[in-house]
Amino acid sequence: MLTLTRTPAGWLAWPAGCKVTRGQDTPPSGSFHEEEVEGADYFSFAPSRHHQSFSLYWPCNMPAAVGKSLRAAAVLSVAVLSFLVCLLLGSVRHLGSDREDLDEELASLRTELSHQLAQRRQEILPLLSPGRDKEPSPTWDSNLWGELTRGSTAAGSPLGCGALRDMQPLEVLGSGYTKLVVKVTLAGGEPVALKMVNENGIDMGKCVEGFKDTHGCRQLVSYKLSKEVVLLHRLRHPNIIKLRGHCAGEAGGPVTVILEQGNPLQMLQLLQSPWEDRFRVCLDLVRLLHFLSRSPLGSVALLDFQPRQFVMVSGELKLTDLDDASAADTPCSRDADCSLQFPHRNFTLTCLASGVCEGLNEKMNIYNAYRYFFTYLLPHQAPPGLTHLVERIMNVTGELKAGINETLDAFEHILHLYQSGLHLDKLPSSVLRDYNVTRGMTTSGNTEYHCWPSYSQLGCVLSVHSAREAAHICNLHSQCTSFTLTGQKTWAGRPLATFRSSFSLLVPDETSEVYVKKSTAV
Repeated sequence: MLTLTRTPAGWLAWPAGCKVTRGQDTPPSGSFHEEEVEGADYFSFAPSRHHQSFSLYWPCNMPAAVGKSLRAAAVLSVAVLSFLVCLLLGSVRHLGSDREDLDEELASLRTELSHQLAQRRQEILPLLSPGRDKEPSPTWDSNLWGELTRGSTAAGSPLGCGALRDMQPLEVLGSGYTKLVVKVTLAGGEPVALKMVNENGIDMGKCVEGFKDTHGCRQLVSYKLSKEVVLLHRLRHPNIIKLRGHCAGEAGGPVTVILEQGNPLQMLQLLQSPWEDRFRVCLDLVRLLHFLSRSPLGSVALLDFQPRQFVMVSGELKLTDLDDASAADTPCSRDADCSLQFPHRNFTLTCLASGVCEGLNEKMNIYNAYRYFFTYLLPHQAPPGLTHLVERIMNVTGELKAGINETLDAFEHILHLYQSGLHLDKLPSSVLRDYNVTRGMTTSGNTEYHCWPSYSQLGCVLSVHSAREAAHICNLHSQCTSFTLTGQKTWAGRPLATFRSSFSLLVPDETSEVYVKKSTAV
């Protein structure tokens, strides 16, 4: 027989009759047997759990020295084999346990991801109904929810998945944590902007890292685009980007939003533009905020209020990013709960008896418009006759002393004065007496000079209300000897005037008229 002894390194086998100096224990999952088989000693180790037995034979009639060597080798081999079998059994049990743990972890992650998908769905459902019901209202666009959730295409929709066939990508207009915006030309030649999931974005990356489910994460991130489609259906305004259509993948697949083409708002370029264009941007913004304060969804706050959320379309400012818009009222029990906190200013609004903060969404939008737009675009180079009105707007919006109704009225009043020329009432009517006018003509061989801000980089081209204002400007410029009123007009209906130092010839042009200082020899 053999004796097995347990050691820190495993089980050791000893020939029969040897003394064991360590404590003995039951061998792991098997036992040794010694038998005589046709004149040979026979040793075997039989592991448990249906593993094969290992057997060793050697002749009994071998010389004593050789027999002892063979016995020792056999014992060592059996010991090594028994140790390896034990390790194998332990590894199998460990792998099985790890697999079970991994399956449990993945199941837990799938449950959490499903929970978040359900939450996103609940965020969108109230937007589908004016009454904010839990389910979409049957009186509204019943096809929209089906398109977004099942990937179907409603008949008569402006642009769907079919419109994206044979499109030609042109350039990437922008990318963020969630979305990628690409400029494309459709098969018919129409330029549009496509907004889709940014597969390399931070939101997608974090989701896949956390949930280990690319398809599920793509669906989760797509809910922001689905929300934007719904909001663009509900919030229609000249200063909100126009939804041209959308394409929803099958069975909750990724959503692609098709929008009218716009150019990202360039604040640096806008700062160098004429005051009239900068005023237009601010006016468009105030008109938009006035609409949002009483939209079909209630008062809507733009939680991510940044210039990058806007684009320019044919000179008009348009909001293009709506996924962070919120129509939720802020609950409160006291005025201290109605705090608006900004980097350099804090405001406390009134808590109404109904338990909500009075006008919080509206006031949040106004102050963001003041700090991101009005401060940089409105005061600089304002016409002298309008300066006091511009300063008043800056004061009341910077201190939140007026609501959006009063702010819009103030902007519309400035526009009226600017278009009508009433702000020029202090200009002397005699200013034109110093000029000779030639109608139906323009100039050639001009010597230009530069002024700022100008509508042209090649010379001095400014917006004026009339020839009287143009003459006043020419008198203020030491280089100016003549100016031409052209047939071109700005968005405000004001003609463009070109100012110059000199010219060589007069040439026919029915839409223009040339004014030359009488003191100038032509």
